[in-house]
Amino acid sequence: MTDYDVIVIGGGISGLLSALTLSKYGKNVLVLEKNSSVGGNCNSYTVDGFQVDTGPHAITHLREGPLRRLIDEYFTYVPVFLDYGTYYVRTEKGLTKIPSNIQDFVTFDVLPRKDRLLLSQALTKALTLNAFGMLDGSQSIYDFLPKGLSKDTLDFVDAIAPFLSGRSMKETSVNRVLYGSSFVRDSVSEDIFKDEAVPNGNSYASTLTGMLSKYQLTARLSTLGRLATNRVAYAQAYPRGGLKSLLNSVLYSMPSNVSIKTGAHVCEILTLDGRTTGVATDTDTYTADAVVYSGFVKTLPSLVPLPSDFKENISRIEQTLSLTIWLGLSEKMKEFDYMGSEVWFKNGAYWAMPISNYDPTIAPKGKQLVGFTFIIDDKKNIESEKKRALEIIMRAIPGIDKKIEMMHYQIIIPEKAAVTINGFIAGQRSPIANLYLAGTDTDNRSMGVTRAAYSVLELLRVMKEDKKL
Repeated sequence: MTDYDVIVIGGGISGLLSALTLSKYGKNVLVLEKNSSVGGNCNSYTVDGFQVDTGPHAITHLREGPLRRLIDEYFTYVPVFLDYGTYYVRTEKGLTKIPSNIQDFVTFDVLPRKDRLLLSQALTKALTLNAFGMLDGSQSIYDFLPKGLSKDTLDFVDAIAPFLSGRSMKETSVNRVLYGSSFVRDSVSEDIFKDEAVPNGNSYASTLTGMLSKYQLTARLSTLGRLATNRVAYAQAYPRGGLKSLLNSVLYSMPSNVSIKTGAHVCEILTLDGRTTGVATDTDTYTADAVVYSGFVKTLPSLVPLPSDFKENISRIEQTLSLTIWLGLSEKMKEFDYMGSEVWFKNGAYWAMPISNYDPTIAPKGKQLVGFTFIIDDKKNIESEKKRALEIIMRAIPGIDKKIEMMHYQIIIPEKAAVTINGFIAGQRSPIANLYLAGTDTDNRSMGVTRAAYSVLELLRVMKEDKKL
């Protein structure tokens, strides 16, 4: 008899959501986390009176996407979500709303008029090709762009690409921009995986095919319609109280059949006759009917023997290193008098978000907290990257240096896999029976917490197919 039904390796948001959902199927679940606390990149902590998140976050596809489905079906406690607001681009002249449809491009005077026309035509072409299944998924943004664009326009596109994929426009597919900008929404019908009686005696497969065909037709028509009406911030939100409130809602929803052990470093995934039987930590051994690995798939070969072809595939997983500089300001600045986030792209790109605008308790009374995130080169000196990033902030926001009373640096891998043209996404099944995978390197849809939620829904699907649920 095994110790647990399921062991989840990793207590980040993907692992915790896996444990929560599996426990609601009556499974006795053990979560093993090597660090002293859980949450991973979905967490907040206090620095000199300011509550910083682990990088700025926007929760996407919240109205009808994967996290909403998990919340509705599995959460006992639900955080309060606040409307995210608007995406802006900052230039020396101030803030301008980032275009989300053709009409917006007409007045987007951040870029030259000729370039706006060329980009509008390219976007129309991409959406039309995608709507009819004719867009080449391996074509990069750079290769798809029309020729003759100005340096400012190329810099703008190359600033947006890393925040959608983790890499430059030469490594990011056109598809990724369409989905990441919500021109094409990668949420699927909420009931296509439910186990319900099949009407009229039709097979489950034929019913599923019909539902998907109907959904795809509707998606094609609505995609073209969004050329005029799309809104980038569709159904996006920020949790009141910061990321830790989302983490706490997951932890508070955990039933008694979930055990969480921190400081538990897994050193081996145990197997017998090609099947997973449990895990070994530095101090203990635990047996289980199934194991869910939510750590970095790239490190899986250090824990369990794997077939050479799978090892070759996961070696192609690409990752990005990000630097977030949190600035606690002595007073609120008019430059950050908005709800949402901004992108600066001239001579260095950042994504910034004044999170204390959503909830003033995140910063001391009368003060403001802003996070600036940069994609950095892991081959360069980290201290020089910090210096360069700070110089960009000072250039973008003149006078901000006189308001800074707290400065905090975070260097993290924001996604376990960058969504690049030649990169690899592992999926939920491993080559080892009863060993499953979850996390942002197993599903390429959306970003951050939303992407993690997609991976957990897929985990449930494959475990149902394998008769584990």
